[in-house]
Amino acid sequence: MKRRIKHVTVLGSGIMGSGIAAHFANIGVQVSLLDIVPFELTEAEQKKGLTKDDKAVRNRIASENFEKLKKASPALLYSPKFADRIKVGNFDDDLPKIKNTDWIIEVVVEKLDIKKSVYEKIEQFRKPGTLISSNTSGIPIHFLTEGRSEDFKHYFAGTHFFNPVRYLPLLEIIPTHDTLPEVIDFYMNYGAKFLGKTTVLAKDTPAFIANRIGVFSMMDLLHNVQKLGLTVSEVDKLTGPVIGRPKSATFRTADVVGLDTLVMVANGVRQSGAEANDFNDVFALPDYIQKMVDNKWLGSKTEQGFYKKVKNAEGKSEIHGLNLDTLEYELQGKSSFPTLELTKTIDKPIDRFKVLIGGKDKAGELYRKSLGALFAYVSHKVPEISDEVYKIDDAMRAGFGWENGPFEIWDAVGVQKGVELAKDAGYEVSDWVKNVETFYKVNDEGQSIYVDKNSGEYNNIPGQDAFIILDNIRKNKTLWSNSGAAIEDLGDGIINFEIRSKMNSLGGEVLDGLNRAIDLAEKEYDGLVIGNQGTNFS
Repeated sequence: MKRRIKHVTVLGSGIMGSGIAAHFANIGVQVSLLDIVPFELTEAEQKKGLTKDDKAVRNRIASENFEKLKKASPALLYSPKFADRIKVGNFDDDLPKIKNTDWIIEVVVEKLDIKKSVYEKIEQFRKPGTLISSNTSGIPIHFLTEGRSEDFKHYFAGTHFFNPVRYLPLLEIIPTHDTLPEVIDFYMNYGAKFLGKTTVLAKDTPAFIANRIGVFSMMDLLHNVQKLGLTVSEVDKLTGPVIGRPKSATFRTADVVGLDTLVMVANGVRQSGAEANDFNDVFALPDYIQKMVDNKWLGSKTEQGFYKKVKNAEGKSEIHGLNLDTLEYELQGKSSFPTLELTKTIDKPIDRFKVLIGGKDKAGELYRKSLGALFAYVSHKVPEISDEVYKIDDAMRAGFGWENGPFEIWDAVGVQKGVELAKDAGYEVSDWVKNVETFYKVNDEGQSIYVDKNSGEYNNIPGQDAFIILDNIRKNKTLWSNSGAAIEDLGDGIINFEIRSKMNSLGGEVLDGLNRAIDLAEKEYDGLVIGNQGTNFS
């Protein structure tokens, strides 16, 4: 399908709608950002003598969210001047203009009846063949197209971005049975090539892939924290960078995303009837979560959730954490765990898991329980939410910022050890796993291959032909190395100089390696590449 996207219309200007609009503006696309017309005048508008017919009033909701977009931190726009590519409007006055747009993205409130009423209006003005998609995170995609025209259905899919849109690379593409194959291909390719996303083709199952796994993992922790007698800050210490997760870890992530969003996804999965009883219980809300929702302690959007900024006796700001037993906010003391001390000399998070699950303290118990539950859960989600294990790992890395996906972590601790952890946590893994030695291998060409659930054979992960993974070739292709650097043969007369020092710092061993690489390239090879797979290369 040859199609150029010059103009996009985003319906809904909230946090997600604004973020999507900004990301399209970042790549040079013109954007119309629309929202509803306000029901009432504000006091300020009344004082100015404005009426409900004034454009400033009718566009107020989109305009206010547009101003927030421009001031967002971290910035949603690559450059402030890109804001000029976004024009605000409202559904009543500007919806007829969608006949000239290339792609309509709906991001309105997560209520089926409201979304359907918006689609009904869209059909009055949409030109046949125009792309139409929804950013819904919880409503089954096939429900959204009920009553729509055949052309609408052919070009419709879920395009589920993750917040903040500029920074989280996952884009889940969820087609229906009616979506044309060439339209699916377009969404997948455009997301990867132009939007810079990790595009994952998802099935139309509750919460799709990333939220289904990520929210299960979070809900499991929410149930275990009180049982283990841990504080919110202790859990965040244990579930953050030490295991390759974002600094926001568990409870800070819930605050940033919004507890209402977490609850919506959990309730949606629980009410869908898609889970077996053991897993369904995990999605039930602990009592303290329900009380927080009732109190409107939803996180950053309400300025208090699991954490709250308070003034101390000296008038200085402090971050207090919620005591889950008393529901009082209190200063969180510093905590230390012997298990974490054992991992200080292990640089890569993926290599720490074997040590972490052996811990004799509360930390070790938390890791064993949470990983056991996670392993069991993902084993039963193949093939329900994805036919391939690598898609689940891709989605968790790109959507939740995990450095390693659940099947990669399972490989790191050992498949059979993972089965034992699941059993100790009270779960049984799916039968297909019991004959698997490893979920991933590296073939002779240095490419990662994954196990096929049905055949037990290993298949290539698509797309690897375009790049070289140094982790996969070091064993057989390293020509020289010291503690700070290495030289690898990439083939075709090209060698690679890889900096291996901590944070890519430049010391004597790195400079020695660089000089060796230059000498070797000049004498025996056609070219030299300087590159590594560190989080921050330069």
